[in-house]
Amino acid sequence: MKLSRQDLDQISALTLEHYNQRAGDFFEGTRDHDVSQNIAALLEHIDGAPPYAILDFGCGPGRDLKTFSDLGHLAVGLDGAAQFVEMARAYSGCEVWLQDFLKLELPANRFDGIFANASLFHVASQELPRVLRELCAALKPDGVLFTSNPHGRNDEGWNRGRYGAYYDPVTWRQLVAQAGFAELTHFFRPPGLPREQQPWLASVWRKSGAGPAD
Repeated sequence: MKLSRQDLDQISALTLEHYNQRAGDFFEGTRDHDVSQNIAALLEHIDGAPPYAILDFGCGPGRDLKTFSDLGHLAVGLDGAAQFVEMARAYSGCEVWLQDFLKLELPANRFDGIFANASLFHVASQELPRVLRELCAALKPDGVLFTSNPHGRNDEGWNRGRYGAYYDPVTWRQLVAQAGFAELTHFFRPPGLPREQQPWLASVWRKSGAGPAD
């Protein structure tokens, strides 16, 4: 069933309210998570000499944004939750944009890399192709996109107060490729565990000169 604009607005509003109400607890619960594998996967595939212009898409309270900045990169954060934006600005010292994922206003050809860690799964499936194309347009030629999302069986809906869409690996890779990206690599997380204990699919993509598929 196609979601109406009212449906989509409600999905955004309720999901963002969930995070706004729990921003402090979320920060304390995730600040020590080790995502160095993900950060390295993005950086090692960007061509050219650093520092790189990085967009942390769905930056939350700013944990990874601060890491990129501390590594010397020109990092900008983006989140739809106002509480997270305030926290990320204070914690990282970086510029952070308050933008709903479904109402993005991104500069064209701005970033060497986009780090979408645990964020894009909140985009409803019918809107995902458009959002991926907008991220593609925000990357410089040959720019790199990193994504990490919980995988599933191509289902979506509400889960503990948040809306999510959960794709199997084949479908996810098809969707990103159709938005104008060429896959560089993918892996499952956490590392070192059996596949049934690895709920996260991470993938790295290069902006393709061919542009989005029809």
